[in-house]
Amino acid sequence: MTAVSPNRTVPDLLDINGDRLWSSLMELAQVGSYEDSETGLVGVNRQSLTDADAEGRNLLVGWMESAGLDVCIDEMGTIFGRREGLDPTLRPVVAGSHIDSVGTAGAFDGCLGVLGALEIVRSLNDQGMRTRRPLVIAAWTEEEGVRFGTDMLGSAVAAGRLTLDYAYDLVDAEGLRFGDELDRIGFKGTQPVVLEPPHAYVECHIEQGPVLLRDDVAIGIVTGVQSISWQKVILHGRAAHAGTTPTELRVDAGLAAAQIVVKVREMVDSGSYGRLRATVGHIATSPGLPSVVPDRAELTVDLRNPDDEQMAAAERDFAAFLDTLPELQPCSGLKVATKRMAKTSHVPFDHRVQDVIAKAAADLGHQPVTLMSGAGHDAQEMAAIAPTAMVFVRGQHDGISHNPREYSTPDDCAAGITVLANTLLRLSDESADESHDELTEPLTDETDDV
Repeated sequence: MTAVSPNRTVPDLLDINGDRLWSSLMELAQVGSYEDSETGLVGVNRQSLTDADAEGRNLLVGWMESAGLDVCIDEMGTIFGRREGLDPTLRPVVAGSHIDSVGTAGAFDGCLGVLGALEIVRSLNDQGMRTRRPLVIAAWTEEEGVRFGTDMLGSAVAAGRLTLDYAYDLVDAEGLRFGDELDRIGFKGTQPVVLEPPHAYVECHIEQGPVLLRDDVAIGIVTGVQSISWQKVILHGRAAHAGTTPTELRVDAGLAAAQIVVKVREMVDSGSYGRLRATVGHIATSPGLPSVVPDRAELTVDLRNPDDEQMAAAERDFAAFLDTLPELQPCSGLKVATKRMAKTSHVPFDHRVQDVIAKAAADLGHQPVTLMSGAGHDAQEMAAIAPTAMVFVRGQHDGISHNPREYSTPDDCAAGITVLANTLLRLSDESADESHDELTEPLTDETDDV
């Protein structure tokens, strides 16, 4: 123990209770759980602002209050738990993630970052430790974007990239409005949503990829998040009888949808757009009958690229392809419309916060690798207003995520949260004149894998 001021001590290295962390993860995973028919495994379906999400939120609030945190909820439903510092006038250090899920999730995506931050507070309580700066846990609303079509929604509004009115007016597939659903589950808070910039923001998350597993490394330091583009493409054709309508007289929206799927894969394989990744994750046709040529198709196109210029080129060329798509059909009449769902540029993380993570990891005996995140995270929104970086934790099963097979071991979860704990401790011990007042780009090298 190193004394730093009267009535205030911080340890050289803070340990966390890994068993308690695992127990919390497994308990939260029961909320919204289901048995996956394909694998027989138990998955999680706790989509944003559903009854299951409300149950998970209430569980989390109870845990926060039991840990002595001052809990408040903002206008977007984001939950904040504050542990006061010895100097409440200093800007807090914030750690967090999300507990909403996709429809086929595992127990770790987002939840590790929130419950890990909670475990750090519990461990500080156990050891009677105080920090100079306040610590705040954030559980952001609708990070996944699967229900209302815009990811990182709560943090994007908090950081000022999106407006509260925009978020409230989003609707899900059933036409239910975000603002109404937020009110229905009882989590439309009164705390102003635009966040005062904290001293720093750090997020711990499972990697959701295979790099750490491949390199046999438990911990990664994230240098930034690649550019992400989501759009919906709606194709209007003409319904026709499948048996009597000659091929050359069809305006087949299903055929056009298939051509889009092939096109985005060709763009990736061409190598013309650097490390572009493209996914058509949703396709639906109407009327959806085996004997009717589809008159309508709807699909989503997800593009990702660590280079903003190459992303812009890919988007430009894809838009040009859509303009020519009607000409590729055997019969005229196809109409194409697009709707932007989400768009974020490449976000570099603060190199000084990365350095704090690296030092904490080294002091704990780790040799972490640096890598860029291929997935979007709330941290990319916070990077606009505060020095930000992330800790990645190794996943198993090739790092699969958004799937019931998603898994990280108890030891790796504890390792990642212990690195987070000591990072937060060091950031929270910085005095006012040591504050990271300027956002800076990372100086560390990145792996070639995204």
